[in-house]
Amino acid sequence: MQAFDTDVRNRIIKLVKGILEQNSLTADVTPQAKLVDIGLTSMDMVNLMLGVEAEFDFTIPQSEITPENFQSVETLERMIAAQLQPATAA
Repeated sequence: MQAFDTDVRNRIIKLVKGILEQNSLTADVTPQAKLVDIGLTSMDMVNLMLGVEAEFDFTIPQSEITPENFQSVETLERMIAAQLQPATAA
């Protein structure tokens, strides 16, 4: 399970860094860093949401599209793991 968690975290960090690069920004993307504090705008959050859906091949349920879930890499990681859990348990 640890490898799964690390893989999810690394993929999210890569997505966030890609969005920052598009905006000509660089930041230290840590799991606890607030995404707005490192430079993501509300439009970037939409792009991040779409990127997460494409990267992990699932549609984020409307109920999960909340500011709480998009605060940091860590909060995104928890939301993604919860969505993928039934698939990995099967």
